[in-house]
Amino acid sequence: MSSPDSGLATPPDADQPMPRPLPAMWRLMRLGWRVEPRLLALSLGMTLLTMLPDAVLALWLKILTEGIVDGDRGRVYTAAAGLAGSATLTWYLSVINDRVSRRFRDRLAMHVEGHIAGLQASVPTIEHQERPDYLDRLALLRDQSFALDHLFSSMLTNIALIVRLVITAALLASVHPALVLLLAFGAPALAVSFWRPGVENRVFEANAHHDRLARHVFDVATTAGPAKEVRLAGLGPELRSRRRATRATWERPVAGARWVSARWSAAAWAVFGAAYALGIAWVARRLDRSVAEVVLVVAAGQRLSQYVAQSAGELGFLRGVWMESSVRLAWLEDYAAAAEKRATQQPPGRLRTGIRFDDVSFRYPGTDRLAIDGATFEIPAGTVVAIVGENGAGKSTLVKLLAGMYRPTSGIVTVDGIDVTEMSPSAWRRRMAGAFQDFFRFEYVASQSVGVGDLERLDSIDAVDAAIVRSGATDVVERLPAGLATQLGPTWDDGAELSHGQWQKLALARGFMRDEPLVVVLDEPTSALDAETEHSLFERYAAAARAANDNGRITVLVSHRFSTVRSADLIVVLDGAHVVEVGTHDELLRRRGQYADLFEIQARSYT
Repeated sequence: MSSPDSGLATPPDADQPMPRPLPAMWRLMRLGWRVEPRLLALSLGMTLLTMLPDAVLALWLKILTEGIVDGDRGRVYTAAAGLAGSATLTWYLSVINDRVSRRFRDRLAMHVEGHIAGLQASVPTIEHQERPDYLDRLALLRDQSFALDHLFSSMLTNIALIVRLVITAALLASVHPALVLLLAFGAPALAVSFWRPGVENRVFEANAHHDRLARHVFDVATTAGPAKEVRLAGLGPELRSRRRATRATWERPVAGARWVSARWSAAAWAVFGAAYALGIAWVARRLDRSVAEVVLVVAAGQRLSQYVAQSAGELGFLRGVWMESSVRLAWLEDYAAAAEKRATQQPPGRLRTGIRFDDVSFRYPGTDRLAIDGATFEIPAGTVVAIVGENGAGKSTLVKLLAGMYRPTSGIVTVDGIDVTEMSPSAWRRRMAGAFQDFFRFEYVASQSVGVGDLERLDSIDAVDAAIVRSGATDVVERLPAGLATQLGPTWDDGAELSHGQWQKLALARGFMRDEPLVVVLDEPTSALDAETEHSLFERYAAAARAANDNGRITVLVSHRFSTVRSADLIVVLDGAHVVEVGTHDELLRRRGQYADLFEIQARSYT
């Protein structure tokens, strides 16, 4: 679906369809069975056994009443023993069932949480982490994931409740077949309970962005990152007010939907309550029935009411959490698998021709403005290329497209003639290395914070040392209390806090962990360092990259500092989403174009 004035196509996976509910639920069932088949089967059996003693309680009351009325002590003793046995057995089985179910839920919860986290991390693109509609969907899935472990116990409870309803209906039918119609009068309550969560969930999803904003404001007010600015600016009252207003904006439509569903639920239960009262009156006054049978109808009817209420609650839970969550989980599974299904090519073993951007355009989800507009240029194999331009020109976007983080809105990016979008994302990423300006602070032991840049050599101290030397981060490690064995992050016991620049140097070392990547991307990885240090680091790395480059490796440096990149083999100049110049430093200076103007402006600012 393209914007009417652009003529640009939307990537095929930009609107991954939502799976159908029943297949999605079945997929979740199979997931649970794969995790713990024996515990699931045992839990089902225990749940059914736990329900049986309670279901025949009305029968014991009938026998007790007959014994009292007829003066039959044998029946009285039998009924008393049955009531005591049922109560004891119900308690005993409930305790066992609770232990079994809790064990199953714990195992399933760990697996489901890991499954969701793994799916999100395995998605080759990052669109799902930036599109508002996808973020809303994922936020609801994350919020409801805590309940996914309860879904199977709820399903088992529903099965057991059906057994209870059948037994209770049989007891009522023993008095008069017409009393089975009480089940039919419970149908509206069950229908409303199944309908209600769907209506409310649609309202939740439509307003999830307000909920996310309220949580964001809460995080701003309570976490360490923004704490200094919040206090310096005196934002506390403003944040409280904004969160209150945002929550109120979220709550109004949600409360409205709940009130509507509550009225329908009340009407449905009124139907069942009236039918129950009339059934008791009919048995007591219009039929020639014994006192014991009246007691049976009263007790069984009361149990029927309780079971219908429990069934309604469980159906509402299954409809509101299980069905909706299973659909979202299935959507995430399909979304994560979509890119790998498209991958029919493997990245080359070495670069022979290089990388080409051919009329590439791209717009970020939810916007009409192009971040890249018709970019066409080539990067020869074995070169060091710099991408420069002012902030917002589209430099980082080009890198994301090259890494396959996004698919072009139009055009194609090729590596030795192979479309990046047709290569296996995981295989292509294994042939890349890099560091980014918006790096993450891995609060691990220092060696592992660097080592995660190459998981196969995570525990190789020699590899970590080499990466630290290449990145110029030796001074950071030397200042750590226990060197590479130091726990990073002040929130941990004996954890060391680092400056932003020190964290960035470790992130750069992480990007240098891989020895033989095809492409190295350095997206303003030294922005926290001064211009002279950045220039010296890049000069040293560029020289090393050219000296040991037998696989055609391409090094891409993104920078807004023009003086840093003068030694690059090729410089790509961006302005307003357009590639305006391509050439060497000397060539671009001779052209007296935009690069020359900006270079001279920045050069004067450092003199």
